[in-house]
Amino acid sequence: MAASFDNVQHDTLMARVARKVGDVLLLALIGRYLRAGVIVGEHFEPSEIGTPQGGPLSPLLANILLDDLDRELERRGHRFARYADDVLVLVKTPRAGERVKASLTRFLNRRLKLQVNEQKSQVAPVDQCVFLGFTFRRGKLRWSARAFEDFRHRIRALTGRSWGVSMRYRFDKLAQYLRGWMGYFGISEYYRPVPEIDEWLRRRVRMCYWKQWRLVRTKVRHLLALGVGKRQAILTALSGKSYWRMSKTLATQVGMTNQWLKDQGLISVRNLWMKAHGYA
Repeated sequence: MAASFDNVQHDTLMARVARKVGDVLLLALIGRYLRAGVIVGEHFEPSEIGTPQGGPLSPLLANILLDDLDRELERRGHRFARYADDVLVLVKTPRAGERVKASLTRFLNRRLKLQVNEQKSQVAPVDQCVFLGFTFRRGKLRWSARAFEDFRHRIRALTGRSWGVSMRYRFDKLAQYLRGWMGYFGISEYYRPVPEIDEWLRRRVRMCYWKQWRLVRTKVRHLLALGVGKRQAILTALSGKSYWRMSKTLATQVGMTNQWLKDQGLISVRNLWMKAHGYA
């Protein structure tokens, strides 16, 4: 279940911060931070409730406010995990889950003046739950389907053939994103899609090169330089098939080998996954 911090009451929050912080000036500064307001378009709007989303202090304030929830869950003997306002509570039966959800909703509403986000809250088997972008299947941790789709969407953008940037710049941006994504999701224990991601990524990069080369003579020159036979290079360059189809031809794969792409700066998702699991 997820608690909505858009409607957190400042008085309720500050009362709990005051339990941890004795410095009056610091308390006043935190209060000013909460009431600083936001710019919406060209207009300033006061912030009478809620915490600034994305602010560096907000996760800490969330932990302080929800410390009462942690203690309540511990008192009841529940097994749970919480990160900021995302909470996963483990129970034995769906009936117990509904009972606990209703009870915790009342606790959050009455004690902490928080509204539970019903759209993000559910009672479900653990393999149907998503927590911080992960799900659990057969006792193993996996990235969620939504997280993987977001990943593919971002990769499509970074390898879009119409993005008018140099391949060096493209590889730099790809490396930044892939390292960041695998630095978080690389703990997934599901290996099977990893080599497929690499294959798909290499094909998209080959497509980008094919689009950049544009002219037939330029394509022929590059293919010849990469070791493709003259006849095969000419026939491939003359083809009117789509860039995506051409990225998987014999000539483009023989010329733009995996090692060549690596030498150009393309990093391997498989290598990042292996490193995250201590294999490299």
